[in-house]
Formats: sequence, C-alpha cells, structure tokens
Amino acid sequence: MSQANPLRTHARVLIASTVGTAVEYYDFFIYATAAALVFGPLFFPAYDPAAQTLLAFVTFGVAFVARPIGAIAFGHFGDRIGRKSTLVASLMLMGASTLGISLLPTYATTGWIAPVLLCLMRFGQGFGLGGEWAGAALLAVENAPRGWVARFGAAPQLGVPLGFAAANGVFLVLGLAMTKAEFAAWGWRIPFLLSAVLVGIGLWVRLRIGETPAFRAALEREAPVQVPVGRLLRDHPGALLAGSAGVVSTYTLFYLATAFALAQGAGPLGYPREAFIGVQLVANAFLTLGILVASTHADRTSPGRTLALGSAGTALVGLIFSPGLAAGMGWAGAMLSLALFVMAFTNAPLGSWLSSLFPTRVRYSGVAFAFNFGGVLGGAVTPILAQALSAAHLAGWAGLLIVVSGLVSLVGVLLARPVAPEPAAS
Repeated sequence: MSQANPLRTHARVLIASTVGTAVEYYDFFIYATAAALVFGPLFFPAYDPAAQTLLAFVTFGVAFVARPIGAIAFGHFGDRIGRKSTLVASLMLMGASTLGISLLPTYATTGWIAPVLLCLMRFGQGFGLGGEWAGAALLAVENAPRGWVARFGAAPQLGVPLGFAAANGVFLVLGLAMTKAEFAAWGWRIPFLLSAVLVGIGLWVRLRIGETPAFRAALEREAPVQVPVGRLLRDHPGALLAGSAGVVSTYTLFYLATAFALAQGAGPLGYPREAFIGVQLVANAFLTLGILVASTHADRTSPGRTLALGSAGTALVGLIFSPGLAAGMGWAGAMLSLALFVMAFTNAPLGSWLSSLFPTRVRYSGVAFAFNFGGVLGGAVTPILAQALSAAHLAGWAGLLIVVSGLVSLVGVLLARPVAPEPAAS
C-alpha cells in the first residue's frame, strides 16, 4: 500500500481537524492582535499607553483562565458521548463569543460596562477553546494508521499558522485600506464579524465526519466513566503534571513572538505597524515548514524526543529573543522566523505525545486539561509578565521568560511515561 494512501483515505478527518482549529485560532489571534493595537484605549480609562496595553493583555489572559474550566466541561462530554458532538459545541461557543466582541460598546460610551462585557466574551472564547484543540487532536490521532500518528496529530497544529496568517492578513489589509483613526473607530470590528463566515464553514466540515475508532472500541469494552475528571485526578496525576509542563514552552514562545513582539515592534521600538505585520507573516511560513518537518521527525523517532529537542531549542532562542527584536526590522524578522520554526518542534508533536499519556476512556479530559493548564502558564502569565517588564522599561529581560519555559517543558517531557497501547475496535 502506498504511503500516500492514509492522507487520501482520511482526508475528510484531517480537513475537519485542521479547518476547525484554524477557525478557532483565527478567532483567538484577531483578539491578540486587537489587544496589542487598539483594545487598550478603546476599553480602558485614559491611563498611560503602556498601562492600557497591559490591561488589554490582562483581558487576553482571561481566556486562559477559562480554558481549563472549558477543558473539564468539554472533556467530560468528550469522554462520555464522543469526540464529534463535543467538537461541534466548542466551535459554536467560540464563534458566538467572537461575534459578540464585534458588537461591544467602548469605554467612552458605557464606562466600565465595556471592559466587563469584553472579559465575558473573552471568557466564552477561552471556555470554547478549552475543548477545541483536544478534540481536534484526538479526532486525528485516533483515526491515524500505524506509523502516521504524529503526522496525523499535527493536523490541528497546521491550523495554527493558517489561523494566524488569516488574522494577520485581515489586519494588514485593513491597515493599508484605512487610516489609523478609522481602524480605531470601527475597522477593528471587521475581523470579528468575518469570523461568523469561518465558523459556518467549520461547522459544515465537522458535521460530515463520524466518531473515532478508538472511542468506539472503548465503548465496546465497557461503559463510559461517570466522572472522567475524578478518575483522571485519582489515577493519572503524574501524567497531568508532566503533560502540562510539556505544553508551557510552545505557548510562551508563540505568544511572545506574535502578540508581545507586535506590541513592542509597533510601540516602543517604532517599527511601522503594517511592515512589522508583514514580517510576522513571513515568519509564520517558517512555523508551517517547521510543523511538517517536526511531525515527520516525531514519526521516525518519537513524539517525546521531538518535543525534548524543541524545548531545549526554545531555551536557546530565549537568549537571543530580546536583542534580536531590538536590532532592526531585518534582524527581528530573522529572529522571529527562527523562533517560530523552533516552536514547531514543541507544537507539532503535542497531539500524539499528550494522547499517549492517557487511556482512551479519560483521554479527552486528560489531553484537554494538560494542554489548557499549560496554556495558563505559557499563554497568559508570561505575556502579562513580559508586558509588565516593558512597562518598567525592562523589555530586554523578556527573553528569560522563554528560557525558563523551555526548561520547564524539557523537565515535563523527561518525566512523562506513556500508557500501554489499547485494543482496536472489532
């Protein structure tokens, strides 16, 4: 049988896994970009610009607080009723919350009601995404033929650069088509409105797929666990801690190389905003390339080995992050390209690596919780700390956050122990 056959025979599953995640991450990234560019003055009182941007990033972090809660809720249903239905529900919630942001009033019109509503919508985004990635990863991994698990598991990860490119592309076009005043007044709402179209596409694709063979096999052996999160905490606490640690570096490196780097580049460093977004789009191509290379490496070696390599590389990238960002547009672009290529080695193997740490009956809960708890540390805490350093005129130290995150993930990978393989469906 040709090696290309798995890609053809499972094309619908791979597209559903990739497209849905691309839609989710488009929604997430347009928020990150808007937070870096306009949300500070739009939704908060007239403090100094650095404080407004810091508050905007705090609302960005609200979603990461919501994500573990969403992971528990969606993980519960994903382990009890199946992957497909849970994936559809998570996408609908994320889409509705993003559309709601496009309709929000600003601080100038409603005062503190505006940031409260913004945080509420942001919580809904995070709650939905809490169940999204894990379900997309399991949809791919649990349909993967032997020898293709890491490459199938990387399908949702390909949605990351696709969503990032779509989000930055929309903001780039808007930046070129309108003035900064027009963008701040109403143009920022357009990317959030466009998400409704993308969500419709994602739902159409996901409603056309079936349940995974691994989940069907688990149901044939015995009834679903009544409270999956309880079983998970009782029987697999070590896997949860190791898995969460293994996720930290990919979040830290990504959000510092995208949202934080944009805030620095278009702010204190004085780079032209549209030009810097263009640089980030070029760097995003290296993330896509890196995912393809890293997932192939993981299938030829092991997901854990690839993730360990990426974690060590992340620590090294952290040493050059701040000086590279401040060295001029060209050097900043080269550094960001390297950073996102290395980030792919921490990102591409996550689907297959995390899935290997938990048995099928609690796998959705385990993968979702580990992925999102690691996201709280890497994707919420570190950007806020980095922006706080910038506000204190210590942005040059932000790279050390990347160094620490790489070392934390490396320890998590070294301590993780995969579970034994389970029988296939009859």
